[in-house]
Amino acid sequence: METIRLTINGREVEGKKGMTVLEVAQAVGAYIPTLCYHPDLEPYGGCRLCIVEIERMRGLPPACTTPAADGMVVHTETPTVNRVRTTTLELIIADHNADCLTCPANQRCELQKVAAYLGITQQRFRKTTRLLPVDTDNPLFERDYNLCILCARCTRMCQDVRGIGAISFVWRGSEAVIGTAFDRPLRDSECRFCGACVEVCPTGALIDKEAKYHPGTDREAIINPCKYNCPANIDVPRYVDLIGQSRFGEALAVIREKVPFPAVLGRVCIHPCETGCRRSELNKPIAIRELKRFAAEHGDGQWKKYAKLSPPTDKKVAVVGSGPAGLTAAYYLAKLGHSVTVFEELSQPGGMMRVGIPDYRLPKAVLDAEIEEIENIGVDIKLNTRVESIDGLFEQGFDAVFLGLGAHCGTKMRVEGEDTPGVIDGVTFLRNVGLARKVDLGDKVAVIGGGNVAIDSARTALRFGTKEVTIVYRRTRKEMPASPEEVEAAIEEGINIEFLAAPVKITKVKGRLKLTCTRMELGEPDASGRRRPIPIEGSEFSTQFDSIIAAIGQVPDIPSQFNLSVGRGNTLKVEADTLTTDRQGVYAGGDVATGPASVIEAIAAGRKAASSIDRYLGGKGDIDEELAPAREFSPCVGRDGDFVDRNRVQMICLPVEQRIRDFAEAELGLDEKAAVEEAKRCLQCAFRKQISSVVLPPLEPKAVSGSEK
Repeated sequence: METIRLTINGREVEGKKGMTVLEVAQAVGAYIPTLCYHPDLEPYGGCRLCIVEIERMRGLPPACTTPAADGMVVHTETPTVNRVRTTTLELIIADHNADCLTCPANQRCELQKVAAYLGITQQRFRKTTRLLPVDTDNPLFERDYNLCILCARCTRMCQDVRGIGAISFVWRGSEAVIGTAFDRPLRDSECRFCGACVEVCPTGALIDKEAKYHPGTDREAIINPCKYNCPANIDVPRYVDLIGQSRFGEALAVIREKVPFPAVLGRVCIHPCETGCRRSELNKPIAIRELKRFAAEHGDGQWKKYAKLSPPTDKKVAVVGSGPAGLTAAYYLAKLGHSVTVFEELSQPGGMMRVGIPDYRLPKAVLDAEIEEIENIGVDIKLNTRVESIDGLFEQGFDAVFLGLGAHCGTKMRVEGEDTPGVIDGVTFLRNVGLARKVDLGDKVAVIGGGNVAIDSARTALRFGTKEVTIVYRRTRKEMPASPEEVEAAIEEGINIEFLAAPVKITKVKGRLKLTCTRMELGEPDASGRRRPIPIEGSEFSTQFDSIIAAIGQVPDIPSQFNLSVGRGNTLKVEADTLTTDRQGVYAGGDVATGPASVIEAIAAGRKAASSIDRYLGGKGDIDEELAPAREFSPCVGRDGDFVDRNRVQMICLPVEQRIRDFAEAELGLDEKAAVEEAKRCLQCAFRKQISSVVLPPLEPKAVSGSEK
C-alpha cells in the first residue's frame, strides 16, 4: 500500500494511503478526542470533537472523516480547535442527565475521560431537565436514555457490523432517542443479545446488568462467562461456534487444547460453564456438555497434527494415582519431554472415573480410549502398585512427585449401628461395581445422602435388580448437591426420595436392617450456604431394608509415611497457585487436596501441577497448545426471527424400562442436526472480545489556557 507523508503538530509522520487523519494520528500516538468514532465502524463525524485545523483547508474538518493526503499539514491543538472542542463537549454534557464531571460509578465511561483530558471541571451550561425512561425490562443489560449522547455507535454496530438492525434512531431533532421500532422490547425486535452494542457504548447508556448491580465483577465473567466458569479454561464459545459451522474436527481440537478427556467430560462434567451461560436469561443455557460429547464422538484426529511433543529432558516424574488429576498431570508432563510413571493401587487405571462413575453414565470403553491416548505419548502406568513412601520414589531416581490419590474412603454417618453387616459406604459400593466384584443388595435398599455418589449408588442399585430404592436426605430437593439432571433421572427411574429425614440408628431385626430416622426442618444457612437441618423432637420413624448404602461424603487415604501436612477432611495442605506441599519436589492436587470435587476440577488441578512441576524441573511451565487453526466469530450474523425463543435441544435417552435392566449407557447423545442447531442458539457473547479497543486520552489532562476557553 502506498505510503504518504504528512505533518501533525510540527512532526513529520507516515501513514498509508486511504487512512483518515484520525487514523494516522492514532497510529503515531497523537491523541485527538472523539466519542462517536470507533475503529470497527464507519466514521461519520457526529460528535464533532475530533475537529482539527488543516493548512489550506477551510473550516475545522472532523479528523475521522477527512482522508489523509501526502504533504498535508495538520494542527490538532490550536486555541480555536480547543475552544470549539471544549464548548462542543460542554454542550453534550449539558444534555446528558448524569453528573459526568464527578461521577465515579462508571470507570469505563469515555465521556468522563475526555472531559477530564480537556480540563472541563465545572458545568458552564444549564443541564437539561428532560428526564427519559430507564429500560430495565430487557435480559442481560439496561438502557438509560438519559446517558445517551446519540453517538450512534450502538446502532452502527448492530446494523452495519452484526447485520441485525434491532435498534435505530427513533423520532427526530431534540426528541431523538435510540430505540426499537414501535418501542417493542428488545426480545421482540430480533435482538441477538450478543452485547456488541454495550461494548461500544461510550457513556454507560447501555450497561451489563451484572456490571451495574455487582460492581467489581471480573469483566471476563461478564462477556465470556462460560469460559470463565470452566476450571480448565476451555474455550467454550469457540468450539460451540465451530460445531454450529459443522467443523467438528476443529471443535474437538479446541477442547483438547485444554483437556485430555473430552469424551469423559462430555458425559460426566458438572458443566459450570452452563451455570454461567447468559442464554439462560432468555430461556435455557446452551447444552455445552452435550456439545462437548458430540465433538468427541464426531471429531477426527486432526488435532494430532498440531500436537507438540518436546524432546526428552532426562527428568523423571512419579505420579501417584491414575485418576483425572494424576493422568492429566502425567499427560502434560510427558508432552513436555519428561519421563512419567503413574503408580495405581487398583487393578485398572482411571481412579474415580472408573470406580466412582457407573457405566450407564461413563462406559468403560470411552474411558479406556482416552487413557490409551495418554499412554501413546509415553506415559507408563503401573497397576496394582500402592505407594507407601515418598522417600522410596526419590530413591528410585524420580526428580519430582505428584500426588493425585483421590478420595476413596467413605465418611462415617456417626450413628448407632452403622457398622452392622449389610451397611456399606457408597464409595466402596461403586468401586466394587466398577471392578466387577460380587455385590448382593437384596430387594429393598436405602441410600443415605444427597450428592452425586448417593444418586449414582441409588441408580446402580436399581440396575442390580433391586425392587425398591429409597434415598434419605436431610434437606429438600433444592439443597441437594447432586446434579439436577441426575436427580431428575433417578426420579424418572422410580427411585423414592425421602426429604427432610436423617438417620439416627440402625439395628438388625430378623435378618433385615431397621433404619430409624428423624424428621428435619430447615433453619438458618450454614457454612455451605444451605439452610441448616434441625431435628424435630419426637418425629422418629423406622423402615426396614435389606441393605443400606451410606453416601454422605468421602475423604482421602493418605499413608502416614508420606510425612506431609494434612488439613481438614484429611486433605493434603498445598499452596493454591502452585500445588506445592511442604516438601520440596512434592506436589498434590485433585480430591486429595480439595476433598471430593468434580472431574473437571481435578483435570484443572492436573494442568496446574504439570505447569508447576515443569518449572521446578527447569522448564517454562508452558503446557498450552494451539491444536486448531485460529478463527474468529463472523461479525455479521443477520436477523433470525425465532432466535430468542428457540428451545434447548433434548438429549435422547433410553426408555426408563429399558435402561434400568442393565448398565448400558442411558444417554444416547446428539445427532448432527440437533448439535448444529443447538450450537447456533449461542448468543456469541465472546464476540465482544473481538471488538477493537478505542484510543483513550492520556492520563494527564492537557493544559488549557484562558485564551482557549
